[in-house]
Amino acid sequence: MENGAAKPVIVAIDGPSGTGKSSTSKAVAAQLGLSYLDTGAQYRAITWWMVTNGIDIADPSSIAAAAGKPEILSGTDPTGPTITVDGVDVAGPIREQDVTSKVSAVSAVPEVRARITELQRAIAASAVTGIVVEGRDIGTTVLPDADLKIFLTASAEARAARRSGELKGADLHTTREALIQRDAADSSRKTSPLAKADDAVEVDTTDLTLQQVIECVVTLVEEKRAGK
Repeated sequence: MENGAAKPVIVAIDGPSGTGKSSTSKAVAAQLGLSYLDTGAQYRAITWWMVTNGIDIADPSSIAAAAGKPEILSGTDPTGPTITVDGVDVAGPIREQDVTSKVSAVSAVPEVRARITELQRAIAASAVTGIVVEGRDIGTTVLPDADLKIFLTASAEARAARRSGELKGADLHTTREALIQRDAADSSRKTSPLAKADDAVEVDTTDLTLQQVIECVVTLVEEKRAGK
């Protein structure tokens, strides 16, 4: 790396579903020339593998025993992130309802979190220019020494409206209830709960457009880089 080149910057973006995490993280990474990692996709991928291989999702010990088996590979190009399990492209299947309804249960198993956390740290450490890592426990557990931690929030109503827009034809009330349930499950789990790090910058996206959120985060990253 030549003299004067910017140091790699590690940005952790956490928050519940429907706050604009993924869209914001990808756009910020693309704009600033950083890698991008969607950690939720990794938990969905291991959940997909468990479901596909007939692992009993109601039995944490069965999930724990299988946690080391699937090979999960994440492509970190923000303009075209990829995810494969044992060589199979699972970008589509992991977004289906069957996986969505089971991901909190699988994610709560400590052995799963240990396995995926190790994977995430390795990816972040190898990002040459830096990386934007989005999830629910990045600033608190996965990358507690991240250069910049951001916690995105929004009202349940705003999040449900965005989510049901993504899930074509989804009922708004049902979506809102599902989001609240998922937040409760993820916030109350014993291992790495969804939580705001003490040193995170909170950004409420309820009344902001996606573009405004992106601009806000880009500014925060640029300020952090300049201050190094």
